[in-house]
Amino acid sequence: MATPATVALPFDALESFLDGEGLGDGPITAAPIGDGASNLTYRVQRGETRLVLRRPPPPPLPPSAHDVVREARIQVGLAPAGVRVPKVLAVCEDDSVLGVPFYVMEELDGTVITGDELPAALDTPAERRRLGEELLDGLIRLHAVDWQACGLSIGKPTGYLERQLRRWSGLWEVNATREVKACAELGQRLAETMPESPPSTVVHGDYRLGNVMVSNQAPARLVAILDWEMATIGDPLADLGYLAATWCEPDSEAHPLLLTTVTRRPGFPTRAELVSRYAEQTGRDVSALGWYQAFALWKAAVFCEAIYKRYLRGERGDDWSASLCDGVPRLLAVAAGYL
Repeated sequence: MATPATVALPFDALESFLDGEGLGDGPITAAPIGDGASNLTYRVQRGETRLVLRRPPPPPLPPSAHDVVREARIQVGLAPAGVRVPKVLAVCEDDSVLGVPFYVMEELDGTVITGDELPAALDTPAERRRLGEELLDGLIRLHAVDWQACGLSIGKPTGYLERQLRRWSGLWEVNATREVKACAELGQRLAETMPESPPSTVVHGDYRLGNVMVSNQAPARLVAILDWEMATIGDPLADLGYLAATWCEPDSEAHPLLLTTVTRRPGFPTRAELVSRYAEQTGRDVSALGWYQAFALWKAAVFCEAIYKRYLRGERGDDWSASLCDGVPRLLAVAAGYL
């Protein structure tokens, strides 16, 4: 599988593009950011100018997947509404520069928390609580955006849950490496018990602590929301359900999507506290949240099966991918417990 470390950037062509955009001067240095599980991200420096470049993996690409131009336009549309996003500096749709479209954004000062470590200044009970509340409040602000006024035509305003159930059921047939009856059975139960959606909002699609940047210094602050690849117009409770289902607590039922384990520490809000704060501040009915948590982990089982398929093909060799042999059925079992 392609990662930033294995995909070279053609510096000469990129320098010419950046010259035309007035971004920096002189030779480029670049280093990958992250593990390249989807779109690829690089830190780029030219003289005193530091930038972040985001591009898809090398072609061929599935239709509509890895659309970084769409991702950039979403951030441009959301910025005036007060959503904390990196400033997009340039978008290139011309494949002749890198072989794929890409965009360039500002580099921000902060940390992406992906495991069991926090910036030292935030590692106190009071700052942990503030960090959890900042994360939740960022989601509330996103769901309050008037997406029509922002010109965000990125999805249909009705029928989101029905489309998602159809889409992910079909993806299981594509991704499956073995027979797991629980996936189809849970999908059917979700369809039969589907709640009525509230009015549609912008939906991030992968909203969690590992997909935001936070301040390095106290007071804890949400610097930016990242990774907009899955954003659309849809049911806001899908974001809340995903955040809750992947929020790690000391007594959480183990599953492969409990990736940011630092939230087990004292001070972080509990899932129940996050959900209660969301309900109080938005006025939305969260009584059906168990359904949305089941929905989130069912979808996670489908995309984790795709990752496990790449592991079986030798395209991934990490322990986490190997663990999905048992991890996918575990996700489905935990999901079923929410219904």
